[in-house]
Amino acid sequence: MKLINPLIILRILSNILFLETAAFLICIPVAVIYNETVNPFILSSAITLALSFLIRIITRKADYNQMGVRDGFIVVTLSWLLFSAMGTLPFIISRSIPTFIDAFFEAASGFTTTGASILNDIEALPYSILFWRSFTHWIGGLGIIVLVIIILPSLKISAQQLLTLESSLKEKIHPKTKAIGFRLLLIYLGLTLLEIVFLNLGEMNIFESVCHTFGTVATGGFSTKNTSIAGYSSYTQYVITAFMILSGVSYVVYYHILKLQFSKVLRNEEMWFYFGVILVAFLITTVILIFQADEPASLAIRKSIFQVVSIITTTGFITSDYLKWPAAGIILMFILLFAGASTGSSTGSIKMGRHLLIIKNIGDTFRKLTHSNAITQVRLNGRPVDDETSNSVLSFMVLYLFIFIIGTIIIVLTGLDPVTAASGVASSLGNVGPGLGSIGPVYNYAHLPQISKFVFSLLMIIGRLEILTVFALFSKTFWRI
Repeated sequence: MKLINPLIILRILSNILFLETAAFLICIPVAVIYNETVNPFILSSAITLALSFLIRIITRKADYNQMGVRDGFIVVTLSWLLFSAMGTLPFIISRSIPTFIDAFFEAASGFTTTGASILNDIEALPYSILFWRSFTHWIGGLGIIVLVIIILPSLKISAQQLLTLESSLKEKIHPKTKAIGFRLLLIYLGLTLLEIVFLNLGEMNIFESVCHTFGTVATGGFSTKNTSIAGYSSYTQYVITAFMILSGVSYVVYYHILKLQFSKVLRNEEMWFYFGVILVAFLITTVILIFQADEPASLAIRKSIFQVVSIITTTGFITSDYLKWPAAGIILMFILLFAGASTGSSTGSIKMGRHLLIIKNIGDTFRKLTHSNAITQVRLNGRPVDDETSNSVLSFMVLYLFIFIIGTIIIVLTGLDPVTAASGVASSLGNVGPGLGSIGPVYNYAHLPQISKFVFSLLMIIGRLEILTVFALFSKTFWRI
């Protein structure tokens, strides 16, 4: 038995390149509509298509029946790296972002749905490049669905195995891989179309509606405006707030709604915990803005709900410079960088399911301390949680904080101040976007050293792959037969 199967891995990556070719071609009509050159997308698609066919020829003898779990881990990691690397082509060819590191940062930020940017003047970009930039979000949010529908059936890997690769806490929703994939795709498309309609009813034109919908549904945060969402009306801000909340709900919940299984929806503890955290954080922020910043109640409510939801769902849209808020508000925004929304959504960071399970385990520990003879069982959504799952979640949390600390030290060594470094690492690892210090909500990452940008880019990809998938590749047991 082989340790890994390079031909199979390369064959799958050729499929990934073919998908990216199609993504480039979708941008061509936008360039035509706005009388812009189509060369960046023609050349980009030609390069990826040629590379895809070359790899396909080399791997024509690949046998998917020999696909192993190790191959799956490698494929998932390399897919995000490859997509990000080739996603730089339109930026570089159009000269919108001439250097590779900057283009890689922007592409990685897009595909990982982080939303951090190195662009100083977004509005100066061609419409077609703005569309590609936002489209990378939508593709990134769709990434796991594409893997489920197109790639995994040929790998003989079940959907449950993939979900395990991308998260340590998942709920099985259907035994068939394709059935899961197409239902998730239907939900994703439904949310996308619905938000486009609602945004277009406000002051946004169809182009702005589509781009901001891509950023919202994928919980990414790229905007077509330098001021993000701050310049739009209260109607638009509330619509985006609502869809950020909806996009932070687990797709498992939507699946149960489609199946009319409302009892399972009501029993979903993570969903209620998610709503509860939003409510508590919103109330605290509103009180801070009203009583410490002397904001009018209506404005304080709108600012607080938008920013709280934007950070928790790791979307990263901005309507207010929260660095000008009272200290308590700034600290709360930093803490929320570690929140994340529901497991099984397109959001990043730690996610509510893990926080909830840790809280339940802490509660169980205290019960055992006070009632030493009691037999207890941690339960989630009405079902018992086994020790393996609890240990997996705990391991994830410890590793997440370890990477945060090490990443912060590395970024400080590149010359950044501790506040900027810590918030940048938390934001990149959690796929949030804005941070504190010199990368706050009204700033960007353009001024950072190239090495810092590269490290942040890798952190975005590591965070998107939920850490364990990537770090498994560096373990001794992974490379042992």
